[in-house]
Amino acid sequence: MLLGGILLGLIAGLAAGGRLDNLLAIRLRWPVLLFGAVAVRYATELAVGQDIEVAQALQLPLLLGAYLILAAALWANRSRPGMVLALAGVILNAIAITANAGFMPVWEPSLVAAGFNPDAIPSPIHVVLPPPLDLDFLLHAGPLSDVFPIPLPLVRNVASLGDVFISLGLAFFLFAGVLRTPAELAEEAALAAAAGHTTATRLPRPVAVAVAELPVRPETGLAGGLATAAAIARPVILGGSGAGVAVPGLSGVPAIRVRAGEAEAVAGPPALERIRRHPYVRLAANGPFSALWVGQLVSLFGDRVHQVALAFLVLQTTGSAVAVSLVFAAATLPNLVLGPIAGTLVDRWDQKQVMVVSDLLRAAVVLVIPAAAVTNVWLVYPLVFVLTSISIFFRPARTAVLPRIVRDDELVTANSATWVAETLADVIGYPLAGLFVAFLGAALPLAFWLDAASYVVSAGLIMAVVIPPVARSAAVAAGAAGVLADLRAGWRFLRGEAVLRANTLQAVVAQFSAGIIIALTPVYAERVLQSDTLDPTAIYAFLETGIGVGNLVGGFVLGLVGARIAKGPLVIVGYVFYGLCVAGLAVVGQVGIAIGLAFGMGVMNMVYVIPSQTLFQERAPADMIGRVVGFRFSAVYGSMTLAMAVAGLLGEAIGVAEVIGIFGVVAVLAGLAGLLSRPLREA
Repeated sequence: MLLGGILLGLIAGLAAGGRLDNLLAIRLRWPVLLFGAVAVRYATELAVGQDIEVAQALQLPLLLGAYLILAAALWANRSRPGMVLALAGVILNAIAITANAGFMPVWEPSLVAAGFNPDAIPSPIHVVLPPPLDLDFLLHAGPLSDVFPIPLPLVRNVASLGDVFISLGLAFFLFAGVLRTPAELAEEAALAAAAGHTTATRLPRPVAVAVAELPVRPETGLAGGLATAAAIARPVILGGSGAGVAVPGLSGVPAIRVRAGEAEAVAGPPALERIRRHPYVRLAANGPFSALWVGQLVSLFGDRVHQVALAFLVLQTTGSAVAVSLVFAAATLPNLVLGPIAGTLVDRWDQKQVMVVSDLLRAAVVLVIPAAAVTNVWLVYPLVFVLTSISIFFRPARTAVLPRIVRDDELVTANSATWVAETLADVIGYPLAGLFVAFLGAALPLAFWLDAASYVVSAGLIMAVVIPPVARSAAVAAGAAGVLADLRAGWRFLRGEAVLRANTLQAVVAQFSAGIIIALTPVYAERVLQSDTLDPTAIYAFLETGIGVGNLVGGFVLGLVGARIAKGPLVIVGYVFYGLCVAGLAVVGQVGIAIGLAFGMGVMNMVYVIPSQTLFQERAPADMIGRVVGFRFSAVYGSMTLAMAVAGLLGEAIGVAEVIGIFGVVAVLAGLAGLLSRPLREA
């Protein structure tokens, strides 16, 4: 798997116009420790395999020492792209090896699924964990063991969550390394010196080109990064639309402006150079961005496994569409109750600490869910409510942080890139989640434990990075205004901002249909669609995959052209065609056509999501965005929560297909109603 990460990074970097000799210009800190630790790790494995008694006796201290030294060297180079990700993977594998006295555990069912004989493991430092998911499995760090089977002939293996992070970290490091030139590395060092840091994030293109006549947020410096679309348009469900990490930035770097003519003199790149300066390539070559993007992706994958497992656990246990819809309703109800309060408090608190604590608390709650479901399935509902309530605080903290670390001219592209991560989790995560849940069988608790591990990883990544501070108003900083006064200020701003007010009202009506779809899709897959080869679990997973592929295509394309198109009309068009696709589901009975309509829903979802997010980030003040987004959450997801609560009842009363069709038409009408708002039409 590590070789796959290396090849992926090199191939992607060369395809984007990079050169292998650029790697020679990279200067790592503590290189002797970095490569020495790797040498000790593999030398120990070789010596144990050769039955050398000293190596066998010192196996745990040798391996643990190698991992700790490697972690220290990666920490020293954490500003490099991918290094934080690799650090997280090393720590996870070190925990698993320590819990097993110097051996890396491999779960027996995964070993068999990959095509290996459990009685003849080729590696001398691996140990087999038996199938039962009991206390012994947890004490041996089972969720961090090799649990992901890779049954492909040429790369047959079993991987751990730590292996995934290490591989992706290597891929991003090599991708960025072959793209970077010595001049850009020198620029990075100069920026670090200007900021007073020993390490720094680089501006992912030459300074003169990057800042030529472009506005740079004065409170952020010049750091690259992401902004999260989930904060605007997707509700927190079963723990969140995905755990994310904040990223290091340069605070205190003076804004630099260069005349356009001077920038053009530096520019004039050939075709491959233009590829290297493509917005997506620049973001991918940025170290902090890669940590954020991949960390979010892995956590989102854990959420997908969790969601599929929980939905069908409840459906199989109760056999009730109402019970399933109530799970999703419980998961979104906190958006209505806590949104504004959470946003107000997060505007006052240290947002990095909020994200770390939220991730750790969510990990603890997810661990409890499978035990509660075995005891009494109805205990799942309050736990899901608590899980989402915690996420309510994480979301505005992340939303408030991210616009401070992205340039204005890259905001739309960064928002699109966030949704690319989200939709890659849908495209890859849902099919694999369906297969993985089916593979687990009675071992469903492992799905929840893996999601909990992804939250712990997210918390660790956040703690490892630096977040630029926000310049808060004196009243907020001193606490003089009071929470209620802050709430009123956020409400007054949203009510008085014509574009954001119209966008929110439109979403309240249109996304009622989204709540219907979220709650009824599992039942729709079981009762409406017919297939001789696929069971309802697989159909549900493929419908969600269709939406994910549409999100991926729509988000990527919008990232390329969205900055040149008015945002208000995009929102209107997105809602209209989204509603048409939803209504189309009511009249089809074939799985293939339904998946095609799901793809259309995903594309149109991006057409209204990304412009909506960008409008809020552009128009809401930096020290008020938590409150403003919180009020929007309460309004929009109050509507979605009501939809989820009544979806099962309406489905049982008048039919699942009929309910979906009716509210597809409602979304169309809500989109057309946007034409009545002149500020929104012209936004």
